[in-house]
Amino acid sequence: MIAWRDWNWTPIGIAAAAAIVVAILGGVLTTTGPWYQNLRRPTWKPPDWAFGPIWTTIFTLTAISGVLAWEADASLPARRNLLVAYAVNAVFNIAWSAVFFRMRRPDWAFVEVLGLWLSVLALVVVTLPSSTTAALLLLPYLAWVGVAAYLNLTIVRMNGPFHGA
Repeated sequence: MIAWRDWNWTPIGIAAAAAIVVAILGGVLTTTGPWYQNLRRPTWKPPDWAFGPIWTTIFTLTAISGVLAWEADASLPARRNLLVAYAVNAVFNIAWSAVFFRMRRPDWAFVEVLGLWLSVLALVVVTLPSSTTAALLLLPYLAWVGVAAYLNLTIVRMNGPFHGA
């Protein structure tokens, strides 16, 4: 076991900072004002207060997964693939909030969330050769985005058609 003072803090700091930036940008784009409150939502939707702790857990697990995969394989191709997969995932993650909440297009957001789900699956595939643990840490993210996609689709079905802000 490596003592904490001997850890390579650079990838840990970068992964933590990236997770925080993605979380902040997604949070800034998420507005639960009158437009959102007036949407019909299914009774099974998690309460609004639950989204913060769920996303905090997911971002934490995702950052840990990235660090584990980074440290497990120092080859340039593996690290390049890891960085590309995480960057694409970050864009999809942030974009969903922009499309759903700012553009007020849950219909387009449903298509976008399918891309987000595929980007999480890509993270699992990219990390698996380096670290099984890293890949397993991403499964809650994959499951949550699956739930979010179904919730998004249900909101579209209950409220459509949409015409934007």
